[in-house]
Amino acid sequence: MSPDEYCQNKAVQSGSSFYYAFLFLPPERRRAITALYAFCREVDDVVDECSDPSVARVKLAWWDKQIDELFEGRAEHPVMQALAPHLESCRITASRLHAIVQGMEMDLDQSRYLDWPGLRKYCWHAAGVVGELSVGIFGYTDPSTLEYADKLGLAFQLTNIIRDIGDDARRGRIYLPVDELQRFDVKASEILNSQHSERFVDLMRFQTERARQYYREAMQALPEADRRAQRPGLAMAAIYHALLVEIERENWQVLDQRISLTPIRKFWLAWKTWVSGGRSVVKRLGR
Repeated sequence: MSPDEYCQNKAVQSGSSFYYAFLFLPPERRRAITALYAFCREVDDVVDECSDPSVARVKLAWWDKQIDELFEGRAEHPVMQALAPHLESCRITASRLHAIVQGMEMDLDQSRYLDWPGLRKYCWHAAGVVGELSVGIFGYTDPSTLEYADKLGLAFQLTNIIRDIGDDARRGRIYLPVDELQRFDVKASEILNSQHSERFVDLMRFQTERARQYYREAMQALPEADRRAQRPGLAMAAIYHALLVEIERENWQVLDQRISLTPIRKFWLAWKTWVSGGRSVVKRLGR
C-alpha cells in the first residue's frame, strides 16, 4: 500500500474519535492530519506494546532519527513519507515532532506525577504539541490560535486520563497528581485494585472540572477569524466533551470499565460541528 493508505489504515483501525473529525476536511489536509495521527499512534504503540523499557528506548531513538531524516529528505517509514509533502504548507516542525517522542519517553521514566505542574508538562508533550501541529494543518492566521490549540490539547489529555484511569493502572501508571490523591484521601492501592468510593468520586469531580476549565479557556482563546478553519479540532472538542459528560453521568465508573461513545454519535457530533461552522461548540463549551 502507499504511504497515505498505510496512514489511513492506521487511523481506521484505531477507532479513534480523530477519524470522525477528519472526515470532512479537503483531501490534502485530510492526508496531512491522518499522517500526523499515524505518527502519534506509532510512537505511542512503542510504549504500550514494549514490555522491555530498554527496547522501547531504542525504538523511540529510531523514531527521533526518522524525524531528522524526514527534514533532510531521506524519510524511510511510510508515515514519514506521508508527512513529507506537507512540512512547509502545514507548518510542521522537527522540534514539535521531537517533543511528541519526548512525551513517550516520559512514560518510560515515570509512572507518577507529584503535582499538577509536573502532569501539565507531560500533557503538553502528549497532546498540547499535537494540537499546535494540528492547527497548522487546518490553517490559521492569528497566533492566538496556538494558545487555543495548547489548551484544547490539555483538555483532551485530561479527558483521556479520566477515561483511562483503570486501564493505565493495570499498566502500573497513575497519572493523577500525588498531592491531589492525598488531598482527597485516595490511596494509589485503591486505584490499582479498582476500589470505587465516594472519595474517588470527589477526586474525579475535581479532575473533570479542571478539564472543563481548559475547554472553556480554549474556546475563549480561539480567534473568530480562524474558527471555520479549525472545525476539525472543534469537532474533536464536541466529541471529547460529550465523552466527559457521559463519564460523569456514569458516576466515574472508570476503574473497571472503559466508557466510550458509539461511532454513530461521534459521526453526528462531527457532522453537526462542521455544518454549523463550529460556532455552537465555541459558544456552548466557552461558557
